[in-house]
Amino acid sequence: MSYLNIRDEKSLSTVVELNTLLANYHIYYQNLRNFHWNVLGENFFDLHNKFEELYTDARLKIDEIAERILTLRYHPMSHLKDYLNTASIKEAASKLTDKEMVKVILDNHSVLLKQMSVVIENAEKSKDEGTIDLIGAYIRELEKSSWMLDAFSKETTSQLNVSVM
Repeated sequence: MSYLNIRDEKSLSTVVELNTLLANYHIYYQNLRNFHWNVLGENFFDLHNKFEELYTDARLKIDEIAERILTLRYHPMSHLKDYLNTASIKEAASKLTDKEMVKVILDNHSVLLKQMSVVIENAEKSKDEGTIDLIGAYIRELEKSSWMLDAFSKETTSQLNVSVM
């Protein structure tokens, strides 16, 4: 039994999924850096700043995920080769339009959110409240960023769902 009152063997599946999340976050982070450096066009200033905000946040989350794995008494994945082999998110091209960049980031968010759900499912099995709390907060934040990027990508004539009004 560990100092967390979680049996080490029960946390193994959570750690595997956290490492997968860590790998995905590394590729997502690099995609954001790529887009920050390479965005062009009339949305340059807005997206250049937004991509920087997102990669700064991703860098923090990368560290927190690795530290959670260490807290659970395992080593986090730490080699680029392993991230590339493990991640579902793929490296993005540099020569994309601003709208294509936003679509790639939204697709990356979808992958991250799905992986976060898998992490929580595994953490619930071992009653790992620390991981559940950490990842739950990430989900809330990423959903908000996704909403904002999705709103940015819409035409100004688009409308929200009004069926409950």
